[in-house]
Amino acid sequence: MLQSLTTADLGTAAFPFRTAREIDLGFARALCLRITYVGELGYELYLPTEHAVDVYDRLLAAGEPAGLRPVGLHALGSLRLEKGYRDYGHDLDNTDRVDDAGLGFAVAMGKPGGFLGREAVVAHRAAGPPRQRLVQVLLRDPEPLLHHAEVVHRSGRPVGYVRAASYGHTLGSAVGLAMVALAPGERGPVDQAWIDTGRWEVDVAGDLQPASLSLSPLYDPRSERVRG
Repeated sequence: MLQSLTTADLGTAAFPFRTAREIDLGFARALCLRITYVGELGYELYLPTEHAVDVYDRLLAAGEPAGLRPVGLHALGSLRLEKGYRDYGHDLDNTDRVDDAGLGFAVAMGKPGGFLGREAVVAHRAAGPPRQRLVQVLLRDPEPLLHHAEVVHRSGRPVGYVRAASYGHTLGSAVGLAMVALAPGERGPVDQAWIDTGRWEVDVAGDLQPASLSLSPLYDPRSERVRG
């Protein structure tokens, strides 16, 4: 249920993670979601278009003593990739299976009435563990950059490619998301044990750069910072 609050009520105890509230910001009534796409404690605001400039100016003025300043979309991309957050339409599309994407936890198989695509999920799981997975890739050398489409090698064999990447300023080197897969006839599954037993490299402009791979987020894997 939505409740009317003021900005003074936005403490994490009274406003827990994934909660929605209506708040007053200047002349605007905004829907505030306690959610984040950057891997830190955060909020998203939804408000009428005609109030956007006024609210923006008020937020900057209120945050000035704390050093608040605007950042761009590239910064958001870097932060979400450090946290391993997916971007549908960029990292993923409608040809990717939910378990391959590492999003099986978000599928409620027991949902009353089912959901679109449930039969495909059931069939995929019945066929066995995933033979490919979307994983986080971190270069060990802080100098090379990743963009996208770089080929990922496991123990000398190409097994996938980087779908999205940026520089991870918190992690200290380039980071991205890549889909990696078993070779035809290779026994699986693609799990953390399979990852840990491989030697991983990424082809960056013709140079094979050593890399680390992980199924769980490399930054704050338990989401303690997100929950505040």
